[in-house]
Amino acid sequence: MTRYRALAALLLTVVFSACEKNAVQEITAPEPGARVKFFNFSVGAPAVNFYAGTNKMTAISSTTGVESTNGVAYGAVGSGGFYGGIEPGAYDLSGRIAATVDKDLAIATLPSTLEDGKAYSYYLSGFYDGVAKSSSSFIVEDNFPAVFDFTVAQVRFVHAISNAAPMALIVTNTTTSEVDTLGTEVAYQAAGAFVSLPPGRYNLATRYAGGVTNVIARTNVDFVGGRTYTIGARGDITVVSTTATNRPFLDFTANR
Repeated sequence: MTRYRALAALLLTVVFSACEKNAVQEITAPEPGARVKFFNFSVGAPAVNFYAGTNKMTAISSTTGVESTNGVAYGAVGSGGFYGGIEPGAYDLSGRIAATVDKDLAIATLPSTLEDGKAYSYYLSGFYDGVAKSSSSFIVEDNFPAVFDFTVAQVRFVHAISNAAPMALIVTNTTTSEVDTLGTEVAYQAAGAFVSLPPGRYNLATRYAGGVTNVIARTNVDFVGGRTYTIGARGDITVVSTTATNRPFLDFTANR
């Protein structure tokens, strides 16, 4: 009986939490037809909350009833990497400053049409202009296969570094040493297609067209069968430090 009471209390907590002013969406309503994932990959950008028109799509939990001044920081993905559901239609997607100073000022706005049954990723990218208080942004469709195939993992590459030439993603299986190039070079603010790979652990690298030298590298990334992943390049390509926040980096985010 105690266990059932605890479960009932938990369910009530979920319901009431969805009614708070900082809640992103009503979880008891029918699932909206479009989905968007949000990334802050703009070097030097402040933490932001992401919006679709007037709909707040990402938020930081608050226990005070006052909206948190924390947001999605540089290098982070909104909502813990989960998609935000929204009704299909035309929206101005934006990243708005979360801090008290310049609160809710949009640093990037991108008119976009979100279609029913489709998933998208919206990126702040390039370099933040601290004088103009602006950033670049782009959106890509996450057109991964609808049918799950647990014998392979689906992987693609997204390029969000404004001062880097088009790059291709190279993956090397750490067990078999097999090397695969995931499609052709991807230009800034573009995405490659999802490619099937055998599940396993891989070393990742990007290379310019015709190059044999790695531009960015990351080791020991696990791809699980039946899952879908995006490898996103962010940072300043001129930085050579291996620890600087703005160094070139390959982000690893699961789409599903």
